[in-house]
Amino acid sequence: MTASRTLGRANYRPLHRLLAILGIIALAAPAHAADRILAPLDKATILHLPDRAATIVIGNPLIADLSIQPGGLAVITGKSYGETNFVVLDRSGIVMTEKTVEVTFPDEQAVVVYRGIDRETYSCTPDCSRRLTLGDAPDIFDKAMQQTTSRNTQSAAAGGLAGGR
Repeated sequence: MTASRTLGRANYRPLHRLLAILGIIALAAPAHAADRILAPLDKATILHLPDRAATIVIGNPLIADLSIQPGGLAVITGKSYGETNFVVLDRSGIVMTEKTVEVTFPDEQAVVVYRGIDRETYSCTPDCSRRLTLGDAPDIFDKAMQQTTSRNTQSAAAGGLAGGR
């Protein structure tokens, strides 16, 4: 009976080693996750910069934009889907931190309509209205962009008239 228990314990040794390795990997994973920032498309995300930050280099400004604000804050804005990185340097050029930015679909309620290969997106908060979204069919996107540009131009002109009185 004792021999079978000893043999049984020996069979568990590889399992214990595997569990120990998995535990070490699990402990290391959160450190990697902390180096990733999720930024929804067209939304601002606030980030605290390290003290002595002097220069920020963004890997691909077509994916995300980063602007520095007073008080050691930075604002990351997702501009297109994908992944890029940014590096923070001090005045002497020493890397203080490097993080990955992943731009994701906005977390708002949206309805995506497919007509064959054409796609259009609606923001439904609470009523559904067409939303400018990367990846929508070009004719749908262009029409919405023209309307938005026209509206913004008219708003700027009206604001200029009101401010000039």
